[in-house]
Amino acid sequence: MKDFLQLACSAGIARSALRVALVVGTALNVINQGGDILVGDNIAWFHLLLNYLVPYCVASYSAARNQIMRSEDE
Repeated sequence: MKDFLQLACSAGIARSALRVALVVGTALNVINQGGDILVGDNIAWFHLLLNYLVPYCVASYSAARNQIMRSEDE
């Protein structure tokens, strides 16, 4: 488990996951809170954070799991 977390937090995977999170998180925020953002209403900051955090976690988990699976096949 420790090796998996180190791999998931490695620089290459973290950069890729961050790019995915920025694109997907922004799209989710526009979908979920776009109207509130445009008219200047209150924004659900916790949901805004989750909209970026969840794609980051999914992308980093998937990349790390994929890399482990590749190394096991060799």
